[in-house]
Amino acid sequence: MSDLPELYPGFESKTVKVAGADIFCRIGGSGPALLLLHGYPQSHAIWHKIAPKLAEHFTLVLPDLPGYGRSSIPPLSADHEAYSKRNMARMMTELMQALGYDRFFLAGHDRGGRVAYRLGLDHPDVVEKLAVLDILPTSDYWDRMDRSFGLKIYHWMFLAQPAPLPENLITAAPIRYLEHTLSSWTADKSLNCFSKEAMEHNRDWFRETKRISATCEDYRAGATIDYDHDKADRDAGKKITSPLLVLWGDKGIAMSANDPLKVWQEWSANVKGEAISSGHFLPEEAPQATCEALLSFYTNE
Repeated sequence: MSDLPELYPGFESKTVKVAGADIFCRIGGSGPALLLLHGYPQSHAIWHKIAPKLAEHFTLVLPDLPGYGRSSIPPLSADHEAYSKRNMARMMTELMQALGYDRFFLAGHDRGGRVAYRLGLDHPDVVEKLAVLDILPTSDYWDRMDRSFGLKIYHWMFLAQPAPLPENLITAAPIRYLEHTLSSWTADKSLNCFSKEAMEHNRDWFRETKRISATCEDYRAGATIDYDHDKADRDAGKKITSPLLVLWGDKGIAMSANDPLKVWQEWSANVKGEAISSGHFLPEEAPQATCEALLSFYTNE
């Protein structure tokens, strides 16, 4: 990993031990803490285009989720609990506490968005403001799964199959799978939005069989324990209490709903949002618009 391109000059590299994993992160900037969580099939590298501007206003904490990038790989289990978003949210809360931050701003893209909104539900006292990028809640995705949506996010069903079926198929051609997945979710169906340097980071860790298995376990958790946690909260009428910003690509995955904001209004009493001209990967396809939207949300009362 030491010979990979430097995406965050001046940022500190740190590995922090929390219950259940060792979390690798990059830390830089100054001001209030802002925790940024990446999604699948990426790592903390996703934020490198918008980090310089955000770091002028915030101390950025950019971790790799458990099993991804350079963080340690929790063991797989029959109940998938280690990869539940509740467990990952607990780990991220412990990470921030270990770094000295009892309250912080928060944003998550894709799988990181699922960790982020779960953190907002389970640990409301630590979240100043919360942003989710190009997702709908996990239970909403599963509940609206039909022929059209299933074709669009086929990977949810594929990756959630019992081990080791999906990992065996992916590891037969991991880089081809990675590049197809990334390009197929962009607006122009290419890798053009991803910098050469970020792609080196993506390809490096996605060659590791155990990490591919960890990412599959993430989706198996999504189809089981995460769904149950979401449904329990919905049935109990529990809502996100922190101010919530919802951003989605106008050609992204969350546009499977006619009105993503309306979906999130069922989960939050204080939510606003907007579409960004982008596919799924807002921080890399539309970095300026994404950065401006986040800064406006976090810095305005």
